Amino acid sequence: MAKNLMSNQQKEIDARTSHIIELAWCDDTSFETIEEQFGVPEKEVIKIMRGHLKPKSFKVWRERASGRKQKHKKLNASQKVQPKDFAGL
Repeated sequence: MAKNLMSNQQKEIDARTSHIIELAWCDDTSFETIEEQFGVPEKEVIKIMRGHLKPKSFKVWRERASGRKQKHKKLNASQKVQPKDFAGL
Protein backbone atom coordinates (compact mmCIF):
# COMPACT_ATOMS: atom_id res chain seq x y z
CA MET A 1 0.00 0.00 0.00
CA ALA A 2 1.65 3.19 -1.17
CA LYS A 3 1.00 6.33 0.78
CA ASN A 4 0.98 9.76 -0.78
CA LEU A 5 3.44 11.68 1.31
CA MET A 6 3.53 15.42 0.95
CA SER A 7 6.99 16.81 0.32
CA ASN A 8 8.51 19.23 2.82
CA GLN A 9 8.38 21.96 0.19
CA GLN A 10 4.64 21.40 -0.36
CA LYS A 11 4.04 21.45 3.41
CA GLU A 12 5.86 24.79 3.64
CA ILE A 13 3.80 26.23 0.78
CA ASP A 14 0.57 25.01 2.40
CA ALA A 15 1.58 26.43 5.79
CA ARG A 16 2.54 29.76 4.19
CA THR A 17 -0.75 29.92 2.27
CA SER A 18 -2.72 29.06 5.40
CA HIS A 19 -0.96 31.82 7.31
CA ILE A 20 -1.67 34.35 4.55
CA ILE A 21 -5.35 33.34 4.56
CA GLU A 22 -5.48 33.66 8.34
CA LEU A 23 -3.94 37.14 8.24
CA ALA A 24 -6.23 38.22 5.39
CA TRP A 25 -9.28 37.22 7.46
CA CYS A 26 -8.03 39.27 10.41
CA ASP A 27 -9.59 42.75 10.32
CA ASP A 28 -6.57 44.36 11.97
CA THR A 29 -3.98 43.05 9.52
CA SER A 30 -3.44 45.28 6.48
CA PHE A 31 -2.57 44.07 3.00
CA GLU A 32 0.69 46.03 3.33
CA THR A 33 1.62 44.02 6.43
CA ILE A 34 1.00 40.77 4.56
CA GLU A 35 3.17 42.03 1.70
CA GLU A 36 5.96 43.03 4.12
CA GLN A 37 5.93 39.61 5.79
CA PHE A 38 5.42 37.36 2.77
CA GLY A 39 6.18 39.50 -0.29
CA VAL A 40 2.66 38.90 -1.58
CA PRO A 41 0.87 42.02 -2.89
CA GLU A 42 -2.86 42.66 -2.37
CA LYS A 43 -3.86 41.34 -5.81
CA GLU A 44 -2.10 38.04 -5.10
CA VAL A 45 -3.73 37.79 -1.66
CA ILE A 46 -7.09 38.17 -3.36
CA LYS A 47 -6.16 35.42 -5.84
CA ILE A 48 -5.09 33.15 -2.97
CA MET A 49 -8.34 33.79 -1.13
CA ARG A 50 -10.41 33.20 -4.30
CA GLY A 51 -8.58 29.94 -4.98
CA HIS A 52 -8.76 28.51 -1.47
CA LEU A 53 -12.14 29.63 -0.15
CA LYS A 54 -15.61 28.49 -1.09
CA PRO A 55 -17.29 31.03 -3.39
CA LYS A 56 -19.67 32.27 -0.67
CA SER A 57 -16.83 32.59 1.87
CA PHE A 58 -14.75 34.52 -0.64
CA LYS A 59 -17.65 36.87 -1.33
CA VAL A 60 -18.18 37.51 2.40
CA TRP A 61 -14.46 38.11 2.94
CA ARG A 62 -14.17 40.40 -0.08
CA GLU A 63 -17.10 42.54 1.08
CA ARG A 64 -15.55 42.82 4.55
CA ALA A 65 -12.05 43.57 3.28
CA SER A 66 -13.28 46.14 0.75
CA GLY A 67 -15.10 48.14 3.38
CA ARG A 68 -12.34 48.31 5.99
CA LYS A 69 -9.79 51.07 6.22
CA GLN A 70 -7.68 48.84 8.49
CA LYS A 71 -6.91 46.60 5.52
CA HIS A 72 -4.98 49.48 3.90
CA LYS A 73 -2.28 51.26 5.90
CA LYS A 74 -2.38 54.31 3.63
CA LEU A 75 -6.11 54.83 4.15
CA ASN A 76 -5.83 54.06 7.83
CA ALA A 77 -2.95 56.51 8.39
CA SER A 78 -4.75 59.38 6.67
CA GLN A 79 -7.86 58.84 8.79
CA LYS A 80 -6.21 58.65 12.23
CA VAL A 81 -7.95 60.63 14.92
CA GLN A 82 -5.78 63.24 16.56
CA PRO A 83 -5.69 63.06 20.37
CA LYS A 84 -7.75 65.73 22.09
CA ASP A 85 -6.44 68.04 24.74
CA PHE A 86 -7.88 66.77 28.01
CA ALA A 87 -6.06 69.32 30.21
CA GLY A 88 -9.34 71.05 31.05
CA LEU A 89 -10.94 67.93 32.53
